[in-house]
Amino acid sequence: METNLKIALVQSSIFWHQPEENRTHFTEIIRNLTRAADLVILPEMFSTGFTMTPSEIDQKEGNKTLEWMKSLALETKMAITGSIAFFEGGSYTNRLFFVKPNGSFEYYDKRHTFTLAGEQLSYSAGKKRVIIDYGGFRICPMICYDLRFPVWSRNTEAYDLLLFVANWPQPRVSAWDALLRARAIENMAYCIGVNRIGNDPNGHNYNGHSACYDALGEQLVFSEKEEVLFVEISKTHLTEAREKLRFLDDRDSFILQ
Repeated sequence: METNLKIALVQSSIFWHQPEENRTHFTEIIRNLTRAADLVILPEMFSTGFTMTPSEIDQKEGNKTLEWMKSLALETKMAITGSIAFFEGGSYTNRLFFVKPNGSFEYYDKRHTFTLAGEQLSYSAGKKRVIIDYGGFRICPMICYDLRFPVWSRNTEAYDLLLFVANWPQPRVSAWDALLRARAIENMAYCIGVNRIGNDPNGHNYNGHSACYDALGEQLVFSEKEEVLFVEISKTHLTEAREKLRFLDDRDSFILQ
């Protein structure tokens, strides 16, 4: 039987340091999707914007947003994922939550903090990769700057979908485009990147370029405007590509320290 996953990529602007306004904004988008979806993907730090001063926001907002994701996933029967500034154990992490329709969730903490913006000064770095099983697919979630580090995202665990959420600014968006396609090709997997749109108070402009690439690097969807993109990925297509072109059999072995 054919196994497909219908995915909605939400390319949106973000209200700066306004979690409640962002939750209201994304609730409206998710409740009013024009097509059916199994998984909804929101950008990096979708509840605040890419802030280096998370202490200016109530520490409880992270848990409020997680509870909102759980409630909306249960209501809509769709999985919802995206990252937020999350306070736990005395420090913040840039944490991606993957909330399933039954309300259960898994999370991934951003491994590569963006030192150019001083992210390492405000957020603790993650230490482990995560593989999430959902809808017949093995999904490897990552966050923004992780995209620049191919060893960290190397397909050593037979994942099917490599997923990046981001606040990736317009001046460097050509790198975003090139690296998303490269990660798909080298890992023989679908690769999705969901970026925000609009401006933030730090003077950064974001022009989207959210996209999905298949295992051969073919672009399936792409956008530069504020909208929801829809894509359906196929396990059969992926299996056929891997069986015909067995490139992963020849990959290098290594150990991450």
